[in-house]
Amino acid sequence: MPSPTPVSPSAHGRTMVAVMVLVPLVAALALWAFAWPAARTAPRDLPLGVAGPAAAAAPLDRQLRAQEGAFEVHRYADEAAARAAIEGRVVYGAVVAAPDGPRLLTASAASPVVAQLLQQAVAAQAPAGTKVTTVDVVPTPAADPRGATLSSSVLPLALAGVAGGAIVTLLRLRGVRAVLTLLVAAAAVGVVAAALAHSWLGALTGDWWAEAGVLGLSTLAVGATVAGLGALLGPAGIGVGAMAMVLLGNPFSGVASAPQLLPAPVGALGQLLPPGAGGTLLRSVSYFDGARAAGPAWTLAVWALLGLVAVVLGSLRGRRAEAAARTAPPARTPLPVG
Repeated sequence: MPSPTPVSPSAHGRTMVAVMVLVPLVAALALWAFAWPAARTAPRDLPLGVAGPAAAAAPLDRQLRAQEGAFEVHRYADEAAARAAIEGRVVYGAVVAAPDGPRLLTASAASPVVAQLLQQAVAAQAPAGTKVTTVDVVPTPAADPRGATLSSSVLPLALAGVAGGAIVTLLRLRGVRAVLTLLVAAAAVGVVAAALAHSWLGALTGDWWAEAGVLGLSTLAVGATVAGLGALLGPAGIGVGAMAMVLLGNPFSGVASAPQLLPAPVGALGQLLPPGAGGTLLRSVSYFDGARAAGPAWTLAVWALLGLVAVVLGSLRGRRAEAAARTAPPARTPLPVG
């Protein structure tokens, strides 16, 4: 049995230096990605409605627009129109100018954080002694009043996708086998996650199979991306995919608050990554009868499709390289001199 090739001290030294440099860099990236958006949470062009007769609603409109771009104000003729806009996910809430004082319509299912923020903002703008009545148009489920289950689902789904993509890459599954493995694993994750979040915890209240489909598609988008990068870049692709989906996609998703509460351009970027798009789609399907679901659904589908295409292309390239190696003539051993 041949003895293992010894590693030179200089190689050990370079490895130690690389680890000592890379670990702090990764830690700094993780702290920046998670801490910076959380520390800068504030409304930025947050869609908010103002409803009622023009004469009564105009002062409310001016007060909200004067808050340095905090709100994107939408005008509605009456409370019914404002409610329809909230249920359609056009706005997060609405202030209704009523004879007995302003009435605030919220949707805690869209974001409990935003609902609380609107209550504080409207109460601060109301004249002294005026009572603001709050009506939760689309409330969170009674089993999960703070919406913690949905916001907590983003990281586990991302980790499941990363794990699936990494396993496919490390086991060297290729072509149809790799694609089928990713599809079946993602479908299984969707069914299990829906059983836990909907059937057991009662935190999701929409169509069961639609929710399972969203959870599975979110997992597939991450897993296919990681596996695709692994097929094209080798094991290093796993690290690239994991950093993009976990270190950036999770804190930039805005699921725990809202994309409009994150600093620019983090909120918009997070919705273009699978964790953010998946969280938004799950919220729409579970609480709003699929309102505004097309955008995030297409985002997840594009990530999944591109990842699966990369898996197939990487497999074809690997097979061509192996075929070329088999057909190449053996290297000649030079004859000894003398």
